Amino acid sequence: MAKVEKELQQIQTKKVKMTPSEAIVETLVAEGVKHISGILGSAFMDMLDLLPEAGIRFIGVRHEQSAAHMADAYTRVSGVAGVVIGQNGPGITNMVTSVAAANQAHTPMVVISPSAGTPTVGWDGFQECDQVSVFKAITKETVRVTHPSRVADCLRTAFRIAYAERGPVLFDIPRDYFYGELEDVILEPHQYRVDNRGCGSLELIDKAVELLSNAKNPVIISGRGVVDSDGIEAVKEIAEHLTTPVAVSYMHNDAFPANHALAVGPIGYMGSKAAMYALKDADVVLAIGTRLSVFGTLPCYDIDYFPKQAKIIQVDINPRNIARTHPVEVGIIGDANAASVEIAKRLKERTPNLAPNQETLRQVAELKAQWEKELVDLAMVDGNPINPRRALLELTKALPENTIVTTDIGNVSSTANAYLKFNNGRQHIAALTFGNTGFAYPSALGAKLANPNSPVVAIVGDGAWGMSLHEVSTAVEENIPVVACVFNNHAWCAEKKNQVDFYNNRFVGADIQNPDFAEVARSMGAVGVSVDQPEDLGPAVQKAIESGKPTVIDIHVDGTQLAPPFRKDALKMPVRLLPKYAHLDHRNW
Repeated sequence: MAKVEKELQQIQTKKVKMTPSEAIVETLVAEGVKHISGILGSAFMDMLDLLPEAGIRFIGVRHEQSAAHMADAYTRVSGVAGVVIGQNGPGITNMVTSVAAANQAHTPMVVISPSAGTPTVGWDGFQECDQVSVFKAITKETVRVTHPSRVADCLRTAFRIAYAERGPVLFDIPRDYFYGELEDVILEPHQYRVDNRGCGSLELIDKAVELLSNAKNPVIISGRGVVDSDGIEAVKEIAEHLTTPVAVSYMHNDAFPANHALAVGPIGYMGSKAAMYALKDADVVLAIGTRLSVFGTLPCYDIDYFPKQAKIIQVDINPRNIARTHPVEVGIIGDANAASVEIAKRLKERTPNLAPNQETLRQVAELKAQWEKELVDLAMVDGNPINPRRALLELTKALPENTIVTTDIGNVSSTANAYLKFNNGRQHIAALTFGNTGFAYPSALGAKLANPNSPVVAIVGDGAWGMSLHEVSTAVEENIPVVACVFNNHAWCAEKKNQVDFYNNRFVGADIQNPDFAEVARSMGAVGVSVDQPEDLGPAVQKAIESGKPTVIDIHVDGTQLAPPFRKDALKMPVRLLPKYAHLDHRNW
C-alpha cells in the first residue's frame, strides 16, 4: 500500500512517463470516478484493460442510451460527474438521446468518445462519424484531443466545464491516441477546477431581502439547484422566518420536505393544486435554483396559476437561466445554498422577532388537505382492472422513507408527480423536460450504484418499458437490485389522450400488444410478479424491496382512465381542406 501511495504521489508532483491510456485512467481516479457505463469496443480496449487495476468498475449495458441515463441519475444522487464510453461511430451516436436529456437536466457528465483513427479520417472508414458535430448542440462543450500528449489536459478541461456549466461534455479522442508514450503530471481536481461560486452580489441580496420583508404574500419555489447544493435547510430557514409557502419546481418533488407545514408540493404538469393556488396570489416569488422552465410553469387543471404581476427574485448558478422565461425584479447569480444562507441571515437581522403567521399556516394546511382528499377520491374510483391513480396511491404508501424513485415520461409516470412525496433531497429522479421514454429503469440502476443503501423503484409505462426491459439483464448480471413498477395499459396513453380529445377517438399507433412482462423478467434471471388487484400492490412492492433482487412488477391498469394532454397548449382541433379527408374535419363530426 505504501508503495502504491508513493507512486501516486510521484505522478502528482512531477512529470512521469506513461501511456495516454494510463494518463486518462489516472485522471479519472483523481476525479473520484468509481464506475464507467457503456459497451466494450476495440476503440478503447487499451484503456478498458486498465480499469479493474485502477479500481474503476465497468458496467456493461445492453444499449448505450442506457449508459448515459445511468450516469445522469448517478450524478444526481451522488454529486459526482458520471462517465460513459462507447465504440466510435454507432456506440457513441447511440447515446445522443440520453446525453441530450442530461444536457436539459443540467447534469455534469463526461462522455469519453473514441473517434476514427487519424490516419483514415475522411475516408468514410468503418464506423467513422464526425461525433463532435453530432454532439455540439446537446453538450456544454466538445473537447477534442489534438495530440496524444494532451489527453490528461483535455480530460481535465472536460471535467472543469462539466461541473462549471452543469452539463455533459464530449471528450473526443482519436482511437490511435490511446497508444504511445507521454510525460505528464496527474493533477488533483482542486488544481484545475473550482466549483464554489458563493452567494452572489450582496447588494442584490439586500434588494431581495427588502422585497421579501415588505411582501404581503411571498411564495418560494425551490428547484434542482437547491438539491444539488444541499440547500434545503437554508430554504427552510427563509420559509420559517417569513411563514412562506414553499412549492417545488416541476418534477423536483425532493427539493423541499413534503412533511413540512409550509410545503405545498410541485408546480407544473400534474402537480399540486395546493401549490398552484398558493402561488396564484403571490406578490413576490423567490425562485431558488430553478430556471422556471416554460413547460414547468404552464397552466394545469385549467388553472393559470403563475402570477403575472408578482415581483420575481431568481437565484441561479448559471447566468443564462436568469430571466430566461419570466422577467425578474432581482436576479442573483450564485450557489443556491450559499445565497439562501445569506438571504436567511439578512432577513433575520432585518426582522429579528417575526412571529409565525398563523393565518398563512392555516391556509396552507387547508389547501393541502383539500388536495390530498381530491387525490385519494380520484384514486378510489374503480378501474378495470386497476385505476392507475389507485396503483400510484398504493405504491407510494408502501415505499420506505428513504426510497429513491425514478420516473419515466408518459401518462402514468407523469401523474405520479401528484402522488410522490419526499422528505429529503436526491430522492426524485425524473425524465424532466427532454421528455424521452426509456429513462426510468437505467436511471434506477445508476441511482442504486450511487446509493446502495436506499431502495430504488422505477415507475415506467409499458411503452417506455419496451425501450428499457433489456437492461434487466444488466441488473441481474451486475447484481443491482432495483424494482421496476411497470404500469401496463397496452397503449401509448399520453399520446392516446390527444387522439381522444383532438381526433375523435381515432387511434393510430396508440395501442400496443405486450408480452407477459413478469415472465420475461423471470426468463432474464430477475423476479417477475403480476398484479391485477390494487390491494396486492403494496405487499408486492414491500416484498420486492426486501428481497434484495432485481424485480419487475407488471401492474395491469385501466387504459381508459387518462390524464390531461401534455401539450394542450400546442394542439388544435383538426381542419381538413381536401374532399377525401372532409370526414376527419372536426366541424363534420
